Amino acid sequence: MTISNASGLSLPDLASSPLRQAVVEHVLELEAPSIAHHSLRSYFFALKVADFRRLRRDVDYDDDALFFAAVLHDLGLSDQGEARPDRFEVAGADMAVELLARHGVPSEVRDVVWDAIALHTSPGITQRRGIVCDLASAGTGVDFGYESDFLSDEEAAVINEAFPRLDINTAIGQLIIEQAERNRPVKAPHLSTADYFYRSVHGFDLSFVSRWGAV
Repeated sequence: MTISNASGLSLPDLASSPLRQAVVEHVLELEAPSIAHHSLRSYFFALKVADFRRLRRDVDYDDDALFFAAVLHDLGLSDQGEARPDRFEVAGADMAVELLARHGVPSEVRDVVWDAIALHTSPGITQRRGIVCDLASAGTGVDFGYESDFLSDEEAAVINEAFPRLDINTAIGQLIIEQAERNRPVKAPHLSTADYFYRSVHGFDLSFVSRWGAV
C-alpha cells in the first residue's frame, strides 16, 4: 500500500527522518488500510488541535513523540496485536515502544508514547498525563468528528482526501468487536472501550451489576 497525495496536502512530516519512514512503513505493513489511514490522519488532526491551542511544535510539545503516538496508536488492532494477551490499547502501546526501542528512541520518549497509546480511549485521563497524551487522543477524536468545531470542512477535506476514510467507522468497530468475540475477556475487560463495542452488539452484562445482589 502506498500513500497518495492527490489532495496537495504537504506531507514532509512523514518523510522527515528515516525513523518516521520506518514507523509509517510498519503501520502500513501490519494494519488494515482503513486503520492505517485513520492513524495517519490522527497525527495531522492532532497538529490542527495543537495549532488551534497555539501550541508550538517542539517547544510546547515533542513532535516526534506525538507522531509516534498518533501513527502507532492502533497497532493493537493488527493480527499481531490480537495475538497479545492484553486489551488492544495496551497491546498497541507495548508494540509501539518495542519498535521504538529497536530504533534507539530514548526511554523517556517511549514512556510518553506508551501512555498516549494506552490511554487514547480514556477521555478525562489523557489531559492529566501530559500534552502529547492529550494531543494524541484529541487527534484520534477529531478524526471521528469529536470536538472538531474549530476545524473547517475545507481544512479537514485536505487530510481526508490524502488518506481516504475507507469506511473507518464500520471497519474499526468491526475489528474491535471481532477481537472481543474471539478473545473475551482479555480483549474486552468490563467497562473498556472494547466492552462498549461488544455490548452494543451482544447486550449489557447484567451479572456485572453485582454478584452479591443490590441489597
